[in-house]
Amino acid sequence: MLTPPIRQLMDASVLCWLATCDLQGQPNVSPKELFTYCDDGQIIIANIASPQTLKNIKENPKVCVSFVEVFVQKGYQIKGTAQVILLKDTLATKKFERLQDLAGDKFDVMSLLAIQPESIKPILAPSYIFYPETSEAAMIAQAMKGYRVSPNAQSDG
Repeated sequence: MLTPPIRQLMDASVLCWLATCDLQGQPNVSPKELFTYCDDGQIIIANIASPQTLKNIKENPKVCVSFVEVFVQKGYQIKGTAQVILLKDTLATKKFERLQDLAGDKFDVMSLLAIQPESIKPILAPSYIFYPETSEAAMIAQAMKGYRVSPNAQSDG
């Protein structure tokens, strides 16, 4: 389900947003900085400081993960079922390996959230829809201007 283009945009995205809902239907959306995918097709998100997210997943495991690469302005919305995995669980060891490089010493990861995708749909900036001739290069240029950034020159070392 997580095709190479989806994985590529996931790798290029800085944040994802995880939406959960409690038993009363109250939604919660939380940004997540450490997320990736596993070879088994699951999305893995580090739980660093998200008590409401954990509570909601325990009450209702249905979730939605969204991410957008900010310059290309394309991404995906993935709905699925989440499971909390404690780091002492043997299942966590293999899954945490992919997040370890991202986490480094910066964060204490409390647990992992493993999401089994059930449906995936693309997210596109409206320009792609209303102006089909819009290119990724044009969107990148527009985003860089809007964010007031410029590309870094590649260095050799």
